[in-house]
Amino acid sequence: MFSRLARSRVLAFSLLLSTLTPYSYALEDSLFTSSVTYCNPPETLLIQRFEIAYFPANNSVTFNVSAASVQANVNVTANLFVNVYGMNPVNITLDLCGILKGALCPLPMYNFTGADSLTLPASFGVTDKIPGIAYAIPDLEGFAQLTLTEVRTGTVKACVQATLSNGRSAHQKAVEWTTGGLALAVLLISGGLSMLSLEAVVPFRLLELMYLYQTIASSSYLNLNYPSVYRAFALNFAWAMGLIPASLDSPIQKSINRMRHLTGGNLADAIGGSAVGLVNRKLSPYNSPSSALTSGTAFGSILSTVSSTAFSRLSDVDFTSYMKIASRDTIVNGDVQTVTAASSNVLQAGIPIYVNTLHIASANAFMTVFLCVLCVLAVAIGIAALGYCIMFLVERRHARTHNSGIPINFDYPSFVVSWFLRLSLVIFFPLLIFIFYQWTLKDSWLSILLSVLSFLAISAAIIYPSFLTIRIARRESPFALYVHRTKQLARNGPLYAQHRPQRYYFFLPLIVAFFLRALFIAFAYASGEAQIALMIVVELGLVLGHFVLKPAKTRGGDVFGTYLAIMRLVSVALMIAFIEKLQVKPIPRVVIGIVIALAWSVAVLVVIGNILWNAIAAINIKGGNRSESPSVLESPRGSEGSMLEKGIRGGDLVEKNGSQGGGSGSSLPYAGEGMDADTIEEVARGRPINPTPENNVPFDQYNYTPYPISPTGTTVSTMDPPSIYSRDSGTLTVGSLLPRRWSFAFSQPGSPAASSHQHRSSLTPSPMPPSSPSEAGSHSGGVSRNTSFRMHQHQPTHEDIQEEAGSPETTTT
Repeated sequence: MFSRLARSRVLAFSLLLSTLTPYSYALEDSLFTSSVTYCNPPETLLIQRFEIAYFPANNSVTFNVSAASVQANVNVTANLFVNVYGMNPVNITLDLCGILKGALCPLPMYNFTGADSLTLPASFGVTDKIPGIAYAIPDLEGFAQLTLTEVRTGTVKACVQATLSNGRSAHQKAVEWTTGGLALAVLLISGGLSMLSLEAVVPFRLLELMYLYQTIASSSYLNLNYPSVYRAFALNFAWAMGLIPASLDSPIQKSINRMRHLTGGNLADAIGGSAVGLVNRKLSPYNSPSSALTSGTAFGSILSTVSSTAFSRLSDVDFTSYMKIASRDTIVNGDVQTVTAASSNVLQAGIPIYVNTLHIASANAFMTVFLCVLCVLAVAIGIAALGYCIMFLVERRHARTHNSGIPINFDYPSFVVSWFLRLSLVIFFPLLIFIFYQWTLKDSWLSILLSVLSFLAISAAIIYPSFLTIRIARRESPFALYVHRTKQLARNGPLYAQHRPQRYYFFLPLIVAFFLRALFIAFAYASGEAQIALMIVVELGLVLGHFVLKPAKTRGGDVFGTYLAIMRLVSVALMIAFIEKLQVKPIPRVVIGIVIALAWSVAVLVVIGNILWNAIAAINIKGGNRSESPSVLESPRGSEGSMLEKGIRGGDLVEKNGSQGGGSGSSLPYAGEGMDADTIEEVARGRPINPTPENNVPFDQYNYTPYPISPTGTTVSTMDPPSIYSRDSGTLTVGSLLPRRWSFAFSQPGSPAASSHQHRSSLTPSPMPPSSPSEAGSHSGGVSRNTSFRMHQHQPTHEDIQEEAGSPETTTT
């Protein structure tokens, strides 16, 4: 029987296979051209359409070509060169004067438009030289090059390159919609659970899911020679970075282009056709030295002679069924790009290739993300306003009927602030990447200005809540951050509430890691080796942080966070094979790329499974026990807290809990996590002992000042301790207030002139201390601090009290 982990692996592998090979049952094995470019400036041959497909089932070639010859009396030889994953299965040189009865010698000056199907001679052995995996592997890396060389002078008259494809790709619309739909569903669940509990796990897992999507997409932004299959896989998560694929006539991209050109921008716009044709020839899918591609020389012939009748036989098969494959638009509007080593339109590795594949120009990347963020913010503000209106109506109805099930004390403003903080955390990483990247382009001054303003805004949205959190933790205690029903937890909880109080600060390394990744992607672009090294250092630091600090509240949370950190570290480490200088062969690079894509797929499934598990658990708990009492962290009056207030410390509390639970006495329930003795001691130190107030009011030193009993009395200068009865009767007042509850005051004598030895004052309790130092100052007299202090320490004897009670001249206050 399979374990849960084994089942998840099987499910992940099945998902990846379905992603990499969609609709394979409906595709016939074939190879066809997907993009066309000139590898030399055209002189003799101009191309408007160039679509060729090869079908191994009958060893035939179907073509649909539209070209024009513009020079007269040119006799040329044609060299056809095919490169697949660095291998050269086809390298043929033909003399055009020897085929088709000399119809192509010299090249006729007219437009040629035609489509047909030819059966290749078996002597060519093309089928044997192309491995079967080339028809099934997604995002095939291969191209074909046709070079026309003049027979007399040996100069290149035309050079055309066309990339090859088999119709399968790891970039699928279904994957984009599925991942986006899952994120939206988790968002809705998180919104509901966050209303029930400020420390619900699912909202934090939503952030982890979005971080994972963004990490997968940004992992293809480095200056590395990525295999085409991995680059296509990463495109499935472009929406998480704010990059929505654009069409050829996208009004948004056209508006951005106009804005850039009007504000000093001079970089190229996105092309209408496939961006793969502009990729640097050293990178996938070309995998060839640029010198061999731009020279236009023939690569030699695998045949010494080619029979002129070999190509004179047209295929008798019906090629109508192939025309659908051959009618792909490899050239848009007849515009064929010229790509050489000195061309300025060559797309380099990283962000340029990634965004141009989505039909977004490199210079438009930041503005596209910026506009997407503005749209998301507008939607969020609209939803917040709608929620406010709903809450207003609910409160009015509650005030009328007093039967509303929604608690009237729900802090909706704090709820909105917390979700805007979550939104800021989600858009923080994509914005930083493309803000920094825009600064490296130096294209449009308006784009740069908007990027600076965006940087300030997103920085303030993250730094200010972080500052408030750290300030409260330093001034009071980390446990003060987790007090239930406080605005700090309700508003800034998304930063730290998933961590233990002792590790509340663990959100800082995560934010710093995002900042460093964006910094390395944008500004360390010149060296892929440096980018990989710095990324490994960052990911290794996060892994060590999870191992050493264990920030989560539960062991499962630590395992989950550590797994994702290790996943990122391993993926970045495997990308060392993509460093261009290492010159790893194309096939090993493709295998490593598929392994990384499979690992990311498993990580996505793990996160989604964790979200479902926590969501079901939260719903069951809330539904089964709605009256569940708040935890110690949620309420300062919890049972454990009360026990701590009454003097129970450390081992006594642990021992008591252990005896009650019948198990180990090493922990106590503390906000869903066990508490050891050290933690209890820390809580005890952070909590006041009765009757000290809980609001941490600074102690007034005035309370140490003894209460003076006489406004005009003289200071005692003798060595004998003064008695409470040795005083001048004329120096006392009636009902003097003392600072202690059970202190005693003297009543007013019957006559101001009476002697203190003849009149005794009854003892009366004075429950109220002086209300202010100024009030006490009105009674300050000649009794010194030492005398007054001693009087407070004096305990009246039984005889004294009886003598006071027997005096007929005293009055009780």
